[in-house]
Amino acid sequence: MHITWLGQTAIKIQTKHIDEDITTLIDPYRPKNGEFPRSLSAHIALFSKGSDGATTLTSDPFCIDTLGEFDTKGLFINGLAGPDGITMFKISVEGITLVHTGALRQKLSDEAIGSLGKIDVLLIPVGGNDLYLSPADAAHLVTALEPRIIIPIGHACDSDQTVQTIESFIKELGIKPEITDKKVIIKAKDLPADETKLYILEKVA
Repeated sequence: MHITWLGQTAIKIQTKHIDEDITTLIDPYRPKNGEFPRSLSAHIALFSKGSDGATTLTSDPFCIDTLGEFDTKGLFINGLAGPDGITMFKISVEGITLVHTGALRQKLSDEAIGSLGKIDVLLIPVGGNDLYLSPADAAHLVTALEPRIIIPIGHACDSDQTVQTIESFIKELGIKPEITDKKVIIKAKDLPADETKLYILEKVA
């Protein structure tokens, strides 16, 4: 599994299904400022708050913007209800369970936390400013969810300059980043067994 961050809550995930490379986009919404691809090609596109405001998607992807369970291209996807009408996505692929919380701004209820279950990789917005979880609330949610790998999203970048920097979240979380790069590669056999690791993605356009 290859993961890159496009800014805001936009993520690109690349996986393999049989002999085919599969590209999944999550929240490919075009921002008002900064660099963002004018078009993106994908096999699957997931939208946590509907498809309005998305960038142009080519290759006629299979789009999901509702609650429910979906099985396509080797990915099992579960759309779960979050606060403020957002959809959180739980994805199982290549022996890895990944959760993307969407543009989460409020703390999750105990019921919502329970519905997410075991998480290997957690993608969570941390920039605050009424757009995302505050760094402190994001750190508390990480503690409650106990993922094996944390990848923060929704923090300050060229297209999201009003929110807090990643350093604010790192300070609240109290975990030294394991990786800082433009892409992370995660394999099931390499998942940490007894600890939580923090991976920092640099935005790519």
